Amino acid sequence: QVQLVYSGGGLVQAGGSLRLSCAAPARTFRYYDMGWFRQAPGKEREFVASTNWSGANSYYSDSVKGRFTISRDNNDNMVNLYLQMNNLKPEDTAVYYCNTVTNWNSGVPGSDNWGQGTQVTVSS
Repeated sequence: QVQLVYSGGGLVQAGGSLRLSCAAPARTFRYYDMGWFRQAPGKEREFVASTNWSGANSYYSDSVKGRFTISRDNNDNMVNLYLQMNNLKPEDTAVYYCNTVTNWNSGVPGSDNWGQGTQVTVSS
């Protein structure tokens, strides 16, 4: 499996902000639509946000719309996928993962390549 490198998770108080990053090799991911998913303890993994391969289009779950912003930077070597999270709530606490998606507005993961993810914890 291709390694995804995560950064940016952490502990934050409710109402605060975090920015997550996921780095993936451009030779593999440049032309893939990609997205963020999350899994809270005891719950199934769920879709959060996605964008098309160029970053021109984005799609959000209702639970994060208006608070989170997805973006990406495609360079020669790496695809960097970002998730800016504002006005965080305790219910946003989860491990966050990036992955390809079957289509930029499908909300459906395109592979089983999840990596270790990054932990986000929001305290009340």
